[in-house]
Amino acid sequence: MSRIFRFAALCLPLLGMAATPAGAADPLPRIKTIVVIYAENRSFDHLYGSFPGANGIANATAEEKTQLDQDGTKLPELTIFGSDGKPDPHFARLPNEPFAIDKPPINVRLDQIDPRDPIHAFYHEQEQINGGKNNMFAAMSNVGGWVMGHFDGSQMRIWQWAKEYALADNFFMGGFGGSFLNHHYLICACAPRFPDAPEIMRARLDPDGKMTKKPGSPSAKDGAVQVVNGGQVTPDGFAVNTTQPPYQPSGIPPAAGGNPDLANPKPVNQSGAALPQPLPPQQATTIGDTLSAKGISWAWYAGGWNAALADGPKPLEERKFIYYPRSGGGPPSFQPHHQPFNYYARFAPGTADRTRYLRDGEDFLRDIDQGNLPAVVFYKPVGYLNEHPGYADVFAGDMHISEVLDRLKKSPQWDGMLVVVTYDENGGFWDHVPPPSGPGRGDRFGPGNRIPTIIVSPFAKRGFVDHTSYDTTSILKLITHRFDLTPLPGMRERAGDLTAALTAAD
Repeated sequence: MSRIFRFAALCLPLLGMAATPAGAADPLPRIKTIVVIYAENRSFDHLYGSFPGANGIANATAEEKTQLDQDGTKLPELTIFGSDGKPDPHFARLPNEPFAIDKPPINVRLDQIDPRDPIHAFYHEQEQINGGKNNMFAAMSNVGGWVMGHFDGSQMRIWQWAKEYALADNFFMGGFGGSFLNHHYLICACAPRFPDAPEIMRARLDPDGKMTKKPGSPSAKDGAVQVVNGGQVTPDGFAVNTTQPPYQPSGIPPAAGGNPDLANPKPVNQSGAALPQPLPPQQATTIGDTLSAKGISWAWYAGGWNAALADGPKPLEERKFIYYPRSGGGPPSFQPHHQPFNYYARFAPGTADRTRYLRDGEDFLRDIDQGNLPAVVFYKPVGYLNEHPGYADVFAGDMHISEVLDRLKKSPQWDGMLVVVTYDENGGFWDHVPPPSGPGRGDRFGPGNRIPTIIVSPFAKRGFVDHTSYDTTSILKLITHRFDLTPLPGMRERAGDLTAALTAAD
């Protein structure tokens, strides 16, 4: 079954099958408002692997399910590692296959915050994918076999929205790795440039283009893989793993006596040793630029944005709200590297475009209720509601997003609305479907593994599982096609534009 699903998903776009029947009216002009809700770090199989009619875990081949060690040999069993990278004594070794996290012997519920946050990084994921076999996830993770775990997603509210509307089961994260790169892919379909990055930020690769492993790096039976430097920046100067914004709010505080609106450009630790630098202000064209050029209204709404703006200029020891929590500051609630427009010179502090387009999550809720949403909306939930492993649980984020959907459905703008609920990336969790590759489908930066994506709209096909091949740039393609924008260069030619999930106009 897995091969059949895969063949269909690849062939439909290649055969040029239309999103609507021949002679039917184009559904796009009916859409007046596009809303993108961007959650965090869950793969398709991890949450939707048992969704009826979808290409789920039951369709995975034995090769895709069975994990290999770093040397290419089959692992005899799965070992779960703790925060120290060593086998966690709380968990017995498990059979080498996907397992249910929410059933014995693991018993982690959707409403629990598990401290494990699987590594989800640019070069790590490429080695996990292993040429499309997807069989080195355990070997190339900091948590070992934990990445093979999956939930019974039918307990989620969003699952019910997916049953009522359309679920895309061949939607892939735009870039390999983590949140930083995939947020940029959501707005520019590009990898940020950092040509002058210091050596401490550059990945160390071997002659095969893989990460250089430390001498004595253990087998996945005994401990987490150890690399010399996974790198925030590629050797040729592209930022691919988490790099902090040049503007506040940033994970790097202002320089002592410097501009409080900027991150310290040359941070050092207490011993005076150089630390990773913030990304230089970016100049690439974004979807915001192309929308503004056509006079189309848009906004990026972020939960906690106003509080983070107030907190960002403070010295590190005084921060209470932003990113890494301080003593007594509570759990992290705002992630600066989830705010992609804050990396771009056009939206620098003091600019009119920053004030106009970058808004708070409370503004989003108010604008929904008042019918004042712009034509294109991006919404980033605040940290504890974004479902990110390690500091957020699935249940709270699921409840929040479902409540937002309820609110949108009651909005005065609902009759002309299309909502895309998706995740930035897979969070390091296994998925059995190989990402697209080849001309027009993939490139050196992605796509990565599958992520859940739901299309909710009066125009969406009902109870529909869409097998069309998409990635994060498909969202940009949808917006571009709807509003007749200048296409961004990084949009992948052979990825769909989500219209296959829509009904034809009457």
